[in-house]
Amino acid sequence: MNLLLLHPHQYLHDNLWCLDERQGRHVRDILGLAEGDTFRAGILDGDVGVARVESIKNNEITILFNVESHPTPAPSLSLLLALPRPKMLKRILIDATSLGIKRIVLINSWKVDKSYWQTPNLKAGLLREKMLLGLEQARDTSLPELILAPRFKPFVEDELDRWAGPGRRLLAHPGDFPPMPCDLSEPVTLAIGPEGGWTDYEVEMLQRQGFECHSFGTRILRVETALPALLDALLISKSKDGAAVRTDYIDFKYSTDWDWQRPPAPPRSRPGNQQ
Repeated sequence: MNLLLLHPHQYLHDNLWCLDERQGRHVRDILGLAEGDTFRAGILDGDVGVARVESIKNNEITILFNVESHPTPAPSLSLLLALPRPKMLKRILIDATSLGIKRIVLINSWKVDKSYWQTPNLKAGLLREKMLLGLEQARDTSLPELILAPRFKPFVEDELDRWAGPGRRLLAHPGDFPPMPCDLSEPVTLAIGPEGGWTDYEVEMLQRQGFECHSFGTRILRVETALPALLDALLISKSKDGAAVRTDYIDFKYSTDWDWQRPPAPPRSRPGNQQ
């Protein structure tokens, strides 16, 4: 949790907010913050800033939140993703959200096991919970739009063109196709198939909707590996010699839960440790 996300129902008055049980446990037990300490926070679908612990009474923690700035704008990137295995869906949603994808469609495919659509992991509350975890990781506040499309053909024929909108439409598919483009400055809709890939029929239907087939090399990757790799290819600028160039949006530095405590509080002296 690199950013504590505040929800509208947590607002009290005069910029005071109350933390829920999970947030309070993180602040109190994991970070070890006390009254007067500060940390990074943001309002869901709103601004980011600094929060100060105002009071800790039993299990209730009240903070004072001050807005500092708007969150970093996300790239205009939408994801059409064949429904992955339930066990991996949680991880993929967290990663997709933390990487800045703001529009996601989970769609059926011939190679998607039909039992996947019966999993409890597709309940709206659980999907939202995983996307919130992705926002907290990335210090973002804007919750993605998520659509379930359990029928491939009706969605592709009737809704996909309107949903994708203007911009490039890229289809990740193994074969003798041009390599995936990089450093795109226009809106992009990226289609990633199930393990085993899209069928020829599905590829043909997506091509009718303006999707271009692009290869990502000879290696066959799992969906959870392909997603960050493809986003790296799309979002990371490349110099003429092929070296990666720093972008303004993604910073791949290692982060820990301590990143969102700002500034680090000096160590407190304890009785018996004073010289």
